[in-house]
Parts: sequence; C-alpha cells; structure tokens
Amino acid sequence: MQSTRSKLIELLSDNKDQYISGQRLSEQLHISRSAVWKQMKELEKAGYKIEGKAKMGYRILSSPDTINEFTIQWGLDTNWLGKKVIHLKQTPSTQTLAHQLAQENTGHGTVVIADEQTKGKGRMDRPWQSTRNKGIWMSIVLRPTIAPYLAPQLTLLAATVLADTIHEHTNVRPHIKWPNDILINNKKVAGILTEMQAEQDQIQYVIIGIGINVNQDYLDLPNANYKATSLKLETQKEWHMKQIVQSILEKLENQYLAYMDKGFPNVKDKWESYGYKIGENILVKTLKDTWQGTFLGIAEDGALRVKTSSGETKKLYSVEIDWFKEENKTYVKSPQFTRNER
Repeated sequence: MQSTRSKLIELLSDNKDQYISGQRLSEQLHISRSAVWKQMKELEKAGYKIEGKAKMGYRILSSPDTINEFTIQWGLDTNWLGKKVIHLKQTPSTQTLAHQLAQENTGHGTVVIADEQTKGKGRMDRPWQSTRNKGIWMSIVLRPTIAPYLAPQLTLLAATVLADTIHEHTNVRPHIKWPNDILINNKKVAGILTEMQAEQDQIQYVIIGIGINVNQDYLDLPNANYKATSLKLETQKEWHMKQIVQSILEKLENQYLAYMDKGFPNVKDKWESYGYKIGENILVKTLKDTWQGTFLGIAEDGALRVKTSSGETKKLYSVEIDWFKEENKTYVKSPQFTRNER
C-alpha cells in the first residue's frame, strides 16, 4: 500500500508549478491539516525545500540529491514504472527482495533500490560488488504478456536503455557486449541480470536487475585498471545518481511500451547500433567447445549471430564471448568482473 508521504510527494509532484491548499491535501490524504503540516516538516528534515503561503498552500521548490523512494518519485515522468519504490540503505540483494515481493503479488513496475548490496549477484551467480552510495543497484518487477521464450529480449531492451541513458548524461557513447554488459573503453561499467518465474506458456513475472558503477574511484573497484570502470573514472566528474535513475525508469517505460506494441525489430536495430565488436573476430565459448567466428549482430529473436570459419552462420543463445586480437594472433579475454558481475 502506498504510504501517506509517498502520496503526498505524488500530489506535490503532479502540481509542482502551483500551490496545493492544506485543505485539499488533507482531503486527498485522509489526514488532518495538522498532520499535513507535520508531513511537510518531515520532508524538510529529509532535505526538501518547502514553500508554504497563507491562503495558497504548499509547494516543493527543490528536492535533495539523494536516492530514496521519495526523491526518485519527485519529478519522475512515468505512468506506472516506479510508482512503488522500495529503498533500503543496505540489503543482501535487490534481486532477491524483488523476487520475494513479486511472489507476494507486488505490482507491475515496482522498483527495489539500495545504497549497498552485501550479496549482489550476476549471471551464473557471480558476485557483484556494490559499494555504498557509489553506484545504482536496483531491480524492477515486470509482468509482461509475452511468451516465456521471449523474455531474454527484455535483457537486450534494458541494455539499450542503459546505453541511451549513459550516452545522454555523459556524452560518452558506450558499447553493449552481448547480451548484458555495458562497456566504456573496453571496461565494464554496468550490467543487467534478467530472471523470471513462468509456467509453460505464461510469464508470472520478470525481474530486471541493474547495476551501474557511477562514482567509484580506482580503489573502489576490483582490478579497475583493466576490467571495470565507472562513469566518474571515464569522465573525471561526479554524477547525480537520482537523475540517472529517473532517466532509466522513464526510458524503460517508453521503450517497454513500444516493444509490447511493435515487437523486437526496433530494439534489435538500437542494440546493434551499440553492439560491441560487430563485424570483428570473436572467440565463442559454449559448454562443449571453443571456436573462432565473426560477430554478425543479433537475430530477430535476440540470439547471437556468428559466422564460422567455414562460412556457416550460427544462432547462439547461451555462450561466453571474448575478442580476437589480429595484430599478434592471440585471444584477449573480454572485460568481465570477477567480483563485480550483474
């Protein structure tokens, strides 16, 4: 259930250019005018700048640059994504909590976000290092009406959203390493973990986990000089994470709705515009063997398309890829986190 303060933030956000009377807020929130005043004082303690005028009411002039359920919702331009935000200072894993909430029937578009994860995880249960207040660690609950076999396309969609957001905010164009890593200068800056609960022909829910290294310095990252990076390290500038979170949610809602309406083709085109090593030689590692091929892009269903040395084109759904360095004929391990993988 939405809290009184969350409802208050929503009302003030929806009317941010005008005053709302204490009486109207009292009626909308089903609390006394004295309780409204107390809520305003609590918002001021949390860093909001409130203006109150007799016979006119209240309005918020500014919100603090911190991440919590209220600051994320203040100014968030979405219809359903992020209308319920659960913020924790510390949690083992936002992904684990999101699963619990989804099983308890939390709504489509619920966001779980934390300042720090102590047991963050990524693909193949690799640990993800989530330094307190240095990055964005969040999971999003979706309930798409698509067949279960299409769910991996949501990973590719989310990757384009992260790439767009990073490019828009930093003016640095990242690459997407299939299927879920965001790279800048060959180093990983963000990752996505998509998990779902489904029956044979119906998805119950999908959890999209997002981790972005934002304001880490070298000492905050494992082997940062080679494997990992942050937006701060790449731009020499600290970033306001609240605005980045809001951009991700707004873009994800818009692109998710477009995907549900028009399917995967537009996602495919955008993903390939950011695609890492498209047209180049890569090393493909499956459970059974390892071989060299040319990365052609992604297929209409999101699978990896690779041309073999014999000229055959293969579609691959579950592989690890590294890149091939032509000048000395050696294979170079693709950047991955050993402790920091989402």
